[in-house]
Amino acid sequence: MFIQTEETPNPAALKFIPGVDVMGTGNAEFNSPEESKNAPLARRLFQIDGVQSVFLGVDFIAVTKIESLEWFSLKPAILAGIMEHYASGLPVIEIFNETVPSSSEEDSETVQQIKHLIDTRVRPAVAMDGGDIIFSSYEDGVVTLQMRGACQGCPSSAATLKMGIENMLRHYIPEVKEVRPAAT
Repeated sequence: MFIQTEETPNPAALKFIPGVDVMGTGNAEFNSPEESKNAPLARRLFQIDGVQSVFLGVDFIAVTKIESLEWFSLKPAILAGIMEHYASGLPVIEIFNETVPSSSEEDSETVQQIKHLIDTRVRPAVAMDGGDIIFSSYEDGVVTLQMRGACQGCPSSAATLKMGIENMLRHYIPEVKEVRPAAT
């Protein structure tokens, strides 16, 4: 198995691309070993000292490290952990509830438009950087979004929300006045 790696805009996160489906559809984020109890791949990666969080995308794994360690010391262990997982035959997730919200009939037309734009124009670009973006709410012209994976805590995520996503949403949906990050 050949695993490619890509840097992300977040210097504390690295994207690992194993060349096979990771989640297939949806994604999952784990910010502690306790959260990974039903995710054998994430659980294995949390056994490596210095791994702070694991984000499983459709075809990639984004790992965020603690600040005090360097990638040159962590990367070989993470690559080995991913290879060992796939060689073991264990599933990536044992029990999984999809975390990507879908439009419901109860959503207003504006919320449905916001979700559609996020799904079709924003999510693919954010996934290229090793993360995901989740719609949280829309109220009084304010859209609240949650950055996940490598994008969570990234120095450029605030600029992405404000300059990129906010401008795009305001262009297509005049009711949108502002985009804010969700409180974590």
